[in-house]
Amino acid sequence: MFGPVDGEERDRLSCPVCRFISYVNPRLVVTTLPVTAQGEVVLLRRGIEPGYGAWAQPGGFLEIDESAQEGAARETLEETGLVVEPTEVVGLYSRPPAAVVVVAFEARIVGGDARPSAEALEVVAFRPEEIPWSGVAFETSTRALRDWVARRRPELVTWS
Repeated sequence: MFGPVDGEERDRLSCPVCRFISYVNPRLVVTTLPVTAQGEVVLLRRGIEPGYGAWAQPGGFLEIDESAQEGAARETLEETGLVVEPTEVVGLYSRPPAAVVVVAFEARIVGGDARPSAEALEVVAFRPEEIPWSGVAFETSTRALRDWVARRRPELVTWS
């Protein structure tokens, strides 16, 4: 049943017989902002919903048996064909309506070849001043890209 549970501040889904409480928590999405040797950021045009046809950084759900960096690197390889080494965290972004928390790593490209995949219609490297802002799929992607640009090319920042 859903409702008040002793010792909890929120209503919860619980079983009054066995006293099991079901906690519904957000899932972790791990992403990278792959950066070329020329300082370009690699984005993909999404080949799946949500956001079909729009731009985003590669990423997906973290699996139970991997670190956040391993998951981000795996997702990047699956979606873009690029082998990356996640470096510093660009940011951590909550998206409550989607029940996700997104971590975005800057990543050094260490191998592979950029190619489309089942999840990416195309894979393109953009100079920071050429990022297709109006075509970015998700608010969390926009925030991560803005934070990355502010860190790497602060002279380009035109937002507050």
